[in-house]
Amino acid sequence: MMKSSSAFTLLEMLIVLGIIAIIISIASVSYSTAQKKSRDARRKSDLKLIQSSFEQYYSLCGYQYPVGSGGAVPTVGCTSPVAIILPTVPVDPRSTPYPMSVSTSSTYTICTTLEVETPASYCLSNQQ
Repeated sequence: MMKSSSAFTLLEMLIVLGIIAIIISIASVSYSTAQKKSRDARRKSDLKLIQSSFEQYYSLCGYQYPVGSGGAVPTVGCTSPVAIILPTVPVDPRSTPYPMSVSTSSTYTICTTLEVETPASYCLSNQQ
């Protein structure tokens, strides 16, 4: 009497493992790209929120922007309505502050570096 073998051969197992490895590598690359695009969208949203806050500050504080530079929202020039308009300053998803430059009370620039899109630099300036 002949026994029938119902086991997989070594070659079949290697082929299946190779296909699984290819699928996992493609999925991980797609997931990584999706995360980068998500962080880029958040960066743009944060910059628009900061820009909106600066424009509100401009309207409330005698048509001038708070003067200063660096990663913190400046609060000079008015009785601090920024604390009401923007209680917490958004931070880049990589936990670094957004570079801001308010060189005069009539101009400002807020920039960030995007991970996926071209051009890599995304900046917003005053609307007034």
